[in-house]
Amino acid sequence: MPEYLAPGVYVEETSFRAKSIEGVSTTTTGFIGPARFGPIHLEPDILTSLGEFERLYGDGAQLAFQGAAESEPRVPHNYLRHAVNAFFNEGGRRLYCARVFRCLNDTAYDPDALSSAQTAGRYHDGHGRFTAAPVTLRARYPGAMGNLRVRLELRAGRNLLGAVIEGGVQQAVLGALKPYDVVWIRDEESPVANPLDATGDLWLAMRDTAGTETDPRRPGYWAFTGAIGSPIASPPVLGRKFGGGDIPAAIPGAGISIRPVTLAVTLVTAAGETLGTWRDLPIDPRHRTGGAPDAFDQVFAATADDRTLPLVVEIDQTGAPNGLDLIDALFSTERAAIAAGARLLTGIEVSCDLAGGNDGICPAAADYEGAADENRGYKTGLKRLEDLEDISIVAAPGCTWDYTRRAQEANTVIANLISHAERMRYRIAVIDSAEGQSIGDVRKMRAKLDSKYAAFYYPWVRILDPITRVEIALPPSGFVAGIYARNDSERAVYKAPANEVVRGAIGFDIFLNHAQQEVLNPEGINGFRYFEGRGMRLWGARTISSDPEWKYVNLRRYFAYLERSIDKGTQWAVFEPNGERLWANVRRTIEDFLLNEWLNGALLGDKAEKSYFVKCDRSTMSQNDLDNGRLICLIGVAPLRPAEFVIFRIGQWTADRKV
Repeated sequence: MPEYLAPGVYVEETSFRAKSIEGVSTTTTGFIGPARFGPIHLEPDILTSLGEFERLYGDGAQLAFQGAAESEPRVPHNYLRHAVNAFFNEGGRRLYCARVFRCLNDTAYDPDALSSAQTAGRYHDGHGRFTAAPVTLRARYPGAMGNLRVRLELRAGRNLLGAVIEGGVQQAVLGALKPYDVVWIRDEESPVANPLDATGDLWLAMRDTAGTETDPRRPGYWAFTGAIGSPIASPPVLGRKFGGGDIPAAIPGAGISIRPVTLAVTLVTAAGETLGTWRDLPIDPRHRTGGAPDAFDQVFAATADDRTLPLVVEIDQTGAPNGLDLIDALFSTERAAIAAGARLLTGIEVSCDLAGGNDGICPAAADYEGAADENRGYKTGLKRLEDLEDISIVAAPGCTWDYTRRAQEANTVIANLISHAERMRYRIAVIDSAEGQSIGDVRKMRAKLDSKYAAFYYPWVRILDPITRVEIALPPSGFVAGIYARNDSERAVYKAPANEVVRGAIGFDIFLNHAQQEVLNPEGINGFRYFEGRGMRLWGARTISSDPEWKYVNLRRYFAYLERSIDKGTQWAVFEPNGERLWANVRRTIEDFLLNEWLNGALLGDKAEKSYFVKCDRSTMSQNDLDNGRLICLIGVAPLRPAEFVIFRIGQWTADRKV
């Protein structure tokens, strides 16, 4: 309550409207599964296209899982990538992906415990590496796609040495030089006769603490230490060229030139695709710009969790890492060119090939379940999707691959996925059948499941692989999640996501007929069907719940939409005075929201009062509830169920008979 202490006019804002509830999105999806590359423990980025997925998680080439029990690597299709493609092709718009990975030594992936242990040239942690002591180039994430080619180019820039007139006297200055810049110092006037000859020495620029200069622009302020490929044992004495009024030597292009040397890094995949190029990188890891780390500390540091930078540079040595040591290690085959110096103006390039990266072994159920390490601040598996509130659909494409050998693991993954959806409350899990299952096999698989937060789909969908141009079978979940999203966008979440065309499908593992679906549909197995003249369609919209109240997918998803919308839209009521005024505001807010739903055709009833009710008064709360800070509101809605069985009764009729 405002205080009025002095006479005057007080203008205050107030509201005469009830709070409004905005409907939440129901189309955002979360996928989990193995991929060729990409982060495993970072919070997933939202994806809006297949191109964004491939930039983070690699291309659609097949995975190569190793395994001690098999004589040959097991090579499944890249089901996660294909599911992402199907999702966007079917009409999906927003997607999160959580990658899973299991190390070659059959242990869970730990980003804080990477090691260079290897077997048969493959690193156990899955990261590709190139080592030239004391420098190691490492793929930031595990995977065979991390066996990158790294092209490094060393190039000298413009001459920083110039002249200014101060007090009528020309003075030499060094422009834009920073501590720990690597510079190329050369005598431009007499490169052969002078001790600073054409060897093109590289030096580290540091502050000369022993000197008397206080102006960082002056050459005497700087000390230069170290050299590569140089016969000169001591740093150059720049004062001999700039003292005694030797003005012409201070003019750019005459006398000594001091040019900063920077690095350009280009990453190329084994297929020859360029992932990116980073130019003008300062070389010494101690280099700072504006007090902030840059160079490899910022761009390629091992500690930086930047998912867009596929490379990590590690420097293993005692003491502070040195930019000259870095160049010496990575450009060991180009020492003569660096010493000659002239090629620094056009660029000296070397290539380093990372090797030993691998896709690990087939992820286990524990990898899908994931773990949350609060002390180290990261999560894996399904735990990564728990903090993302906008997800409404979850699936694990490909988890039922090789079901005959991995039935126990696959069933555990499905159980974890359903448990995740139930725990998160506002999500539905899309469950895949296994590839090539018979009617009997899929019924046995379905019989083990019961949840109102999941739906089961059969059979697998056949497409033409855009990469190999051969026909392959894919799990249904990617297509189904996209159809859910398309159905919600084009119609509404209360409309059953069925009788929808499956885009991209050229067939199914098995073509169901009417009699077969009569067996499957009552058991909550949603089938894909082919209809002549109507194409490939999703022909089922049931959950796997034994509770008939939650029989239909659209009913479950619509209530999730209502509950989450009301949840988000009434947060303002928390800690408000719990009395008649608050109860009336809550009732009005929810009634306005449900009235809009009825007007949009989402609820059954020819009048609004027949479609819903909202009660929040003394009849819903006891004094004990009020004493314990509880506000209880009862909401009833009459949802629409799908016309699953459309029945027309027809018979002969004569005009003289009344029906």
